[in-house]
Amino acid sequence: MSKKRIPLFLLFVTAVAWTLTQYGARWLRLLLIYLSHANWARQLISSLPITQQVAGRFVAGETMDDAIDAAHALTVKGMHVTMDLLGEHVSTADEAIAARGEIARLLERIAASGLPDTNVSVKLSQLGLHISEELVLENMRILLTLAQELNNKIRIDMEESEVTDVTLRVYHTLRQEFPNVGIVIQAYLRRSEADIQQLIEEGAWVRLCKGAYAEPPEVAFPDKEDTDTNFVRLTEMMLSEHAREKGVYLGIATHDDDMIEAALAYAQSQAIDPRAFEFQMLHGIRRDLQESLVARGYQVRVYVPYGTAWYPYFVRRLAERPANLWFFVSNLLRK
Repeated sequence: MSKKRIPLFLLFVTAVAWTLTQYGARWLRLLLIYLSHANWARQLISSLPITQQVAGRFVAGETMDDAIDAAHALTVKGMHVTMDLLGEHVSTADEAIAARGEIARLLERIAASGLPDTNVSVKLSQLGLHISEELVLENMRILLTLAQELNNKIRIDMEESEVTDVTLRVYHTLRQEFPNVGIVIQAYLRRSEADIQQLIEEGAWVRLCKGAYAEPPEVAFPDKEDTDTNFVRLTEMMLSEHAREKGVYLGIATHDDDMIEAALAYAQSQAIDPRAFEFQMLHGIRRDLQESLVARGYQVRVYVPYGTAWYPYFVRRLAERPANLWFFVSNLLRK
């Protein structure tokens, strides 16, 4: 990008960010989610040298070594880790099999590195979901078998609502064969309460997050207040005595102080052992909060992503919190 184009780009980003944060946080989020998929935006934004530098706050690096180093640094601080090879929506079977091979090497590397309680998260679209259900099941069975041999677990990330049904179908199929598979549920989806009820009866291993994709209002709550209310409701359902008796283990994935305090208040009111659940947060976001929760005696697991396909992940992190966007813009303006 030429020197002339960079200041114009900075001016555009700053103006759009200020306007939308003032007049419509929801529209800002929708714009950023669109940009996470747009090829022209990927080429423009990722070409800025400062982008990769700032993205390093959210992504451990491009290599497995980078991710292992980040995981070791977190475990020294008393945190647990889940690791993620970035990448999604592969279009060929060869790409899906290559991703499977890299994730298998990651599982083996975790075992060899002696990282305590460090598991792996995967996206089914990276393993062939959009090619065939048979392919993604084959790839997941190979990975879950290896994880089982290594005394590890794999959690299936949730993606756009268009694939929620098939993602849950794949999960339920695998859960009958592998006790070491978990699932993610998004609180902003209107269907999630019904999904959680079924998962409770199965004694599932669940990460609850708010959701980071653009969805129509008939599918997902458009207002943050409604998503927050549902997040608290689902948290309490999965921390209930009935859920715990069924064997549910909940990862409460949020950086929102109100959601965290609501979960803590419920856990304390029910005298729930802090080891019976955990908080989950993203690498590089609210580090002070992560350390504070550990200091208070609660379990924290940090989601550590790595890989060359970092752009969509990075922009979705900007969409989730205005503070992340301003962090990016302020670093651009320093250059």
